[in-house]
Amino acid sequence: MTTPATPPAPRRRLWLRAGGWTLAAVVLAAVFMLYTQPEFMVRMADHVWACF
Repeated sequence: MTTPATPPAPRRRLWLRAGGWTLAAVVLAAVFMLYTQPEFMVRMADHVWACF
C-alpha cells in the first residue's frame, strides 16, 4: 500500500516557483540576445528554408 504524496512546504514551493520564473526569464533573455545578431537570423532562415 502506498501513501499519498504530501505537497511541498509553502516555503519550498515559493523557491521552486521563483526558480522557475528566473529560469524562464534567463532563457527569454538569451533568445532575445540571439535574435539581435544578424548572423544568427540569417543562419536560422537558412535552416528553416532547408526544411522545404
